[in-house]
Amino acid sequence: MSTIFGAIVPIFILLAIGYLAVLKRVVDKAHIQGMGRYVINIALPALVIQALLQRPLGEVFNVPYLLVYGLGSGLAFALTFALVTLRGNAPLARRAMYALGTSASNSGFIGYPVAVLVVGPSAGIALALNMLIENLLVIPTALVLAELASQARGGLWATIRPVALRVLRHPLILAIAAGSLLAALDLHPPAPLARVLEMLAASSSPVALFVIGGTLCGLRVRGMVKRVTRLALAKLTLHPLCVVLMVLLIPGLDPLLATAAIVFACAPMLSMYPLLGQRYGFAEMGTAAMVMATLLSALTLALGIWLSHQWLLGTA
Repeated sequence: MSTIFGAIVPIFILLAIGYLAVLKRVVDKAHIQGMGRYVINIALPALVIQALLQRPLGEVFNVPYLLVYGLGSGLAFALTFALVTLRGNAPLARRAMYALGTSASNSGFIGYPVAVLVVGPSAGIALALNMLIENLLVIPTALVLAELASQARGGLWATIRPVALRVLRHPLILAIAAGSLLAALDLHPPAPLARVLEMLAASSSPVALFVIGGTLCGLRVRGMVKRVTRLALAKLTLHPLCVVLMVLLIPGLDPLLATAAIVFACAPMLSMYPLLGQRYGFAEMGTAAMVMATLLSALTLALGIWLSHQWLLGTA
């Protein structure tokens, strides 16, 4: 438990700093929105490129892990989308945001710090693969569905084309393409540019958490408590269960990587979740759900680690 709390406590300190900065009017909401755009458009793409360049592409591309974590996340996405659809008349964009919240983990800021203490260097491979899955599969699927809801009617192609172009021009997608190409060609940026990437990547986590804390200031959860609770619990139970199911069904995955997959799935939703949902009126709901899931994730992470030790790693 000390490992888990050691990773989570700094996150809540940064959230509190962002909250207090807005509360005391050191920073206003307009500044918070600008900082959020900085994270999405500059800092996080730098983090993705840096992660892809740290290891040979052949070493990173572990097919059993991609299948286990990718199919597990996809199954969680599909089940959530179907359940929300069956429960009522929620708009398509809202259904997409619910599904995103239950299928994309906070891999970089919570999952990795915990996983690296459990499985060692294998956590780095899992982190890079998670970024591929989340940024090429889960996040684009959610964004396409959400953007489809906001497009004017005028034929299927007229709707899909601008959505596809917008997704393909998304900084995260461009960063994955650039990082993969550089890794495949074994090209690395010169030292000054590498240092710039390192500095931008290092800023993504604290700035994102500061932004989320600032967004939390003034958040009204009245009327959202049940929905927030359901979403947080769905992320912390459905996603890990789907990944565990894939570990059982798909052979050939190294026990260390299987453990990492379970640990990552037990983490709360990605910290960019409220920022991605901001365009669709989901920022407050996403922030409240992310904070609740982060609070409760200490329990699911502990359970995931214990289960992995008993089942996969064979330790008491």
